[in-house]
Amino acid sequence: MRLSTVILPIHRWTEGRKVWRRAEDLGFHAAYTYDHLSWRSFREQPWFGAVPTLTAAATATERLRLGTMVTSPNFRHPVTLAKDLAAIDDISDGRLIAGIGAGGSGFDATALGQQEWTARERADRFAEFVPLLDRLLTEQAVTERGAYYTAHDVRMIPTGRQSPRLPMYIAATGPRGMRLTARHGEGWISYGDPRDPKAVLAQDCPAVIAGQLARLSDICAEEGRKPDELEKVLLQGSTLERPLDSVDAFVDYAGRYREVGVTELVLHWPVPDSVFEADPKVFERIATEGLAQLD
Repeated sequence: MRLSTVILPIHRWTEGRKVWRRAEDLGFHAAYTYDHLSWRSFREQPWFGAVPTLTAAATATERLRLGTMVTSPNFRHPVTLAKDLAAIDDISDGRLIAGIGAGGSGFDATALGQQEWTARERADRFAEFVPLLDRLLTEQAVTERGAYYTAHDVRMIPTGRQSPRLPMYIAATGPRGMRLTARHGEGWISYGDPRDPKAVLAQDCPAVIAGQLARLSDICAEEGRKPDELEKVLLQGSTLERPLDSVDAFVDYAGRYREVGVTELVLHWPVPDSVFEADPKVFERIATEGLAQLD
């Protein structure tokens, strides 16, 4: 099992540089950031763009893998996104992971002046978005016309540092998204029950992920894909579980999810006076000691 973190894009870079470097020093496998225009309770607070944040993080670190958690069609187009991802992958010397989701409701959904898409339209758009992004990150010349997204004689030179392309981790809990994961993904992401993760008792949360993984395994079999080829990533912070309260709480949490098949845990970097508040000293002990106590 790997341990990663997600650093919200809330820091002016004089401070943000220190946070991303500290994440590397603590030995995290990867550090991700949210790709939103603003987010929930942080709506009226500082919030920077994911692409420049990851670009700066790439120059401030050397070993840490970097990624979006997650980017979506809400305000991204596959062509321009592919260009940005390829550039960050080059700047980071092949350390980028593209976490991708279908997007949801909220600020991002209407920021460009569009009507909020229905769940069905989000799924339809995502079904076009992912395969086109896959092509753009793999092929040097792409032309494709879809119902929602078009690429006309686009040149992708280079497509990035990693071969055959940088990995895509797809956030998916429904069958269509899981099928996209099986066809195009190197990893799968969940944060719990998509209907309401906080409606599930803490002790029942691993069973939710186990059920999702079972469905993903079935779909992989239908698509001729081995489930073991996929990273199974769990984003902490949406459920009633409290793994950052202590090292012991984390070890119990991590053990329960390792048992059901999760291969990477992503913990929110502590943010004071927010939904992601946690004791920084405990957090750092978890980063440096937590997984070792599973063995």
